[in-house]
Amino acid sequence: MDSRRPVSRQSRSRPPSSLSMRPPSALSFAASSSVAGSSYGGALPPKTPKASAARFGGLAEKDLQKITSSIRTAVKTTGHRSRAAPEPEDLELSGGNESVREPAPAGAFVAETSFSRAPLNSRLPPISPHRVAIASTSSHARKETRRQRDEYDEDDPLASDEEASFEEEDDEDVLATERTRRKREGLDKESLAGLSPELQEALIVEDLLFVLMGIEGQYIEYDPSYTPEDDFDRLQGAQFVVDPALEPWIASVVARFLPLATYYTSIHAFVEQYSVLEHGVINHALCAAIREMLREYLILIAQLEHMFLTSPTFTLQRFWFYLHPTLHTLSLIHSLTSDLVSLNLPSEDDDASSDDSTEDGYGGEAMRGILDEMKGAAAGIKSASEGWQGGVAKGGEVLYVLADKLERTSGDPAARELYGTLLLRASQPYVVILLGWISTGHLSDPWDEFIVKEGKGINRGSLEMDYTDEYWERRYTLRDKGAKKATTGPGGIGREPPRERGLAGGAIVPSFLEPWKNKILLAGKYLNVIRECGIEIEPPEGASFKADELVAMNEESFYKRIDEAYTYANKKLLRLLLEEQHLVSRLKSIKQYFFIDHGDAFTHFLDLAKHELSKKRKHASESKLQSLLELALRHPSSASASDPFKDDLKVGLGGSTLTEWLVKIVNVSGAFSGEDGVDALGTGMMEEGKKEEQQGVEKTTLHAWEAFTLDYTVKFPLSLVISRKTILRYQLLFRHLLQLKHAERVLAETWTEHTKSPLWRKRSVYPELESWKLRVFGLRARMFAFVQQMYSFAVSGVLEVNWTTLEKKLEKVETVDQLLRDHVDFLDTCLKECLLTNEKLLTLHSKLLQVCTLFSSYTAHFTRVIASVQAQAEAAGGDWSKVPFSKQWDFLDKFEANFNHHNKTNLDRLTYHASRENAQLLPLVVRLTNLKISSQP
Repeated sequence: MDSRRPVSRQSRSRPPSSLSMRPPSALSFAASSSVAGSSYGGALPPKTPKASAARFGGLAEKDLQKITSSIRTAVKTTGHRSRAAPEPEDLELSGGNESVREPAPAGAFVAETSFSRAPLNSRLPPISPHRVAIASTSSHARKETRRQRDEYDEDDPLASDEEASFEEEDDEDVLATERTRRKREGLDKESLAGLSPELQEALIVEDLLFVLMGIEGQYIEYDPSYTPEDDFDRLQGAQFVVDPALEPWIASVVARFLPLATYYTSIHAFVEQYSVLEHGVINHALCAAIREMLREYLILIAQLEHMFLTSPTFTLQRFWFYLHPTLHTLSLIHSLTSDLVSLNLPSEDDDASSDDSTEDGYGGEAMRGILDEMKGAAAGIKSASEGWQGGVAKGGEVLYVLADKLERTSGDPAARELYGTLLLRASQPYVVILLGWISTGHLSDPWDEFIVKEGKGINRGSLEMDYTDEYWERRYTLRDKGAKKATTGPGGIGREPPRERGLAGGAIVPSFLEPWKNKILLAGKYLNVIRECGIEIEPPEGASFKADELVAMNEESFYKRIDEAYTYANKKLLRLLLEEQHLVSRLKSIKQYFFIDHGDAFTHFLDLAKHELSKKRKHASESKLQSLLELALRHPSSASASDPFKDDLKVGLGGSTLTEWLVKIVNVSGAFSGEDGVDALGTGMMEEGKKEEQQGVEKTTLHAWEAFTLDYTVKFPLSLVISRKTILRYQLLFRHLLQLKHAERVLAETWTEHTKSPLWRKRSVYPELESWKLRVFGLRARMFAFVQQMYSFAVSGVLEVNWTTLEKKLEKVETVDQLLRDHVDFLDTCLKECLLTNEKLLTLHSKLLQVCTLFSSYTAHFTRVIASVQAQAEAAGGDWSKVPFSKQWDFLDKFEANFNHHNKTNLDRLTYHASRENAQLLPLVVRLTNLKISSQP
């Protein structure tokens, strides 16, 4: 029996009492088959009913046997049996043998085309002629091709011509046979010409009951341009044409019904295509909700059919009166499904640039490819939604479209109720994912529909090696992070969601969750950190919901849930870091090493490692420096001996100087403050040095003390706060202090030499030599004062002040995000106020320190000069004019001129920046202004 048509319809003239004997409603069968996906023009052509079923009203074999037995009994009782004259076509098919077709007995059921003509009989599903031709031709062509392949040799050059001729002849025979069979079995429609308007109306109402379910009728057929086997046509909706012989006024009324049929077929095709799990659980839930609405629509059709069968006053106008409110509902659903389907279509701009695009702007071949991918997804093939073109709208993008349509139709109560219901039903899988994420830290999103995505290749072990801190920043991220909301070209809806290339699905945040997306991300990340530590998480009260509970995400109560979950996760992780992991004690330990807080231990280390640090970098030994550092830290008199975290301190050697590295960062990122500056050289200073060594890049002028730095290792979860990014900032500050400390030490050694050596300590009897010595003392004193003021300002005026501010913030911190931000802000402020973010000031300070260091390295040379000059003067009998001393003056003048020039330029720039950008530099400006520039004698 063909499921495309309901069967066993009763006549309107049938008494009501006979309804109890009628078989179950045929429309309920049609409705169930329609929902199942086979109600209209599927991938296969319509089946032709069996001859026996066609002749006897589509009855089952068992019922047919009972009726046959009753007929035979009646024949035996009456003693006679009338024979109907055989049709000419039957004689032709049977070869003139009338016994081939047994005529129907008198009073038996005769298969008629309509209950309007034979109210006691069932109606068989007619098949439109052009559908029969297509089905028969395609079926016969396949059989004929196989037959010819077996019968003819493939190498025969005449095979193709003969095959074509055979196909033409066979097609004509098949069509002729099919026409004969249809006429014999009463499947051809009856012409409307000459029929009364009342009968035409009855036949059209009967057809509409089928057409409104997407089934082709006798007088209302598919438009010739519509192909039910084509997925694209089905998604656009079936188009119907009415028999031109129909009365004009009836045709005008019928035209009102046809949009309903188009909407229904389009929606039904959408449900079929998007119900597969590969298109996501959001689409699956949406299709389930739409399917329930279609079921209500089919129930209405069944009720109207019952009225048509039982009420003699049921007319086409009354039919429309009951049905027209449904038109608005289906049009709203069709508008939604069309918007979602249109997201698969490329924009007109992309279409115009494609060589395969068609003139209609949609790209027929491209659309066919899209639908092929959709079919592949249903078969388990990878979904095409990862890309932009051909990507199925799913996840957050579906909810975005629903929320957008709900907002735009807020003035229509019916539309608001419909879209609100669909949004509520479709969002439930999203609610499950979201609540599971913010209450347990577990992300279950197999179809990439959620706003948060997981970098599965990143684990917590990366925090110990990765200078860019990928675990915290990239393990869990927002899918729309850094995405620009682009406006797409016209593709089917008036205002499309912000889909752009590579951004779809879960990357589209529903508008009602846009203000909460950061809290959603952080709540889950906080709990995930706790889970990684092996701590069991107890969800807060109200975080879970019952299985049968429908949760609305666009209501204030749900926003309160998100806020409570964020607060709970935040407090739990904050307690873990501050109380159980002793974060503040860790930060104090880092401060005392990187900020040289306990100067005794570090001074002792510099004394022990003086010889090793004076070597070239490539000749220095890291292991030896590490041993000397541990020896200095464990000295009983050192304040670091009682530090429980001193074993986490390591020694490292970089591949470039501090100035070179900072200038490179500033040039790459444009500024140092913020994460971009660190990411510019995120591989780390020590990694950079190792790569340069492996590549054969050796800086022969780089000393070990210029490359020396400290490193610090912490375990998870403290590594989230004391990450590689923050350690990198600590290293930059330490190297800056080390530069100043080294310059101070070498100048102090110069002062020691000047005070201990007799050549420097005793006054000379030669006035010119004494004047030269005083000039050297004065230059050394001003250099020493400059270095001391820079070091004192960095330690007392910047680091200690900002550390005190950070301690106060840590006492009042309420969120983990605030803790991370305060810590990074503290380090960035220190870098900025220590003048490590300004390229020009950084270069000037580097030159000044180089002059100071170079001057100190010439101390022994100056001592030899004094001894040589005194010996020459004594040999000349005390005549100073005979001693060549002008070169020594010139050499000293170069040092003075260089230092004075850079010092003056530095002071001018500091004054400018203190007045315009950074007022914290004013104390340093005042200190450096007191350094008088000596004048020539």
